[in-house]
Amino acid sequence: MNDIKHKPEDADAAPETLHQGRWLRLRRRGRWEYAERNNPGGAVIILAVTPEDKLLFVEQYRVAVQKFTIEMPAGLVGDLADQQHEGALIAAQRELEEETGYRCSHVSYVHEGPSSSGMSNELITFVRAHNLVKVSDGGGDATENITVHEVPRREAGAWLMARAKDGYSVDPKLFAGLWFIEHAASFG
Repeated sequence: MNDIKHKPEDADAAPETLHQGRWLRLRRRGRWEYAERNNPGGAVIILAVTPEDKLLFVEQYRVAVQKFTIEMPAGLVGDLADQQHEGALIAAQRELEEETGYRCSHVSYVHEGPSSSGMSNELITFVRAHNLVKVSDGGGDATENITVHEVPRREAGAWLMARAKDGYSVDPKLFAGLWFIEHAASFG
């Protein structure tokens, strides 16, 4: 196997902004186009298991894919005007309660990686929420219409595949999240 790695010649070219939106900008570096988040902190996905051993999933309509999606609770880090410098762990606690109505005593870091490395520079941090307590109905903020699903952990994979058969867009990162829930303690 050849271990010599080469970057494309234009990979280090100065970035050019093709379009600037409220939440995203379209950039070009050499011949490579990609999306970039305007918030500096990326995104966070929350691995949340209730005391009854149920996983928390959220359902909402996503305009970009023109479908209702099933996802884990998640959100942008530092996207609020008074929270630009918050970290992923604080954002996770805020988003978990806002979307699902559950509060947790603390969150722990699990893993970080790109959401779509060929299309975006966005990094997603997976965190695990601990000691969940139901404090409200959730449902998101005033701009969201989120349905919360509590699914027994042992049934989660089958439940997700059934939602896909029903026409929902099931975020593939959910399956990474399920793996992390089962195995994260064994590597860190």
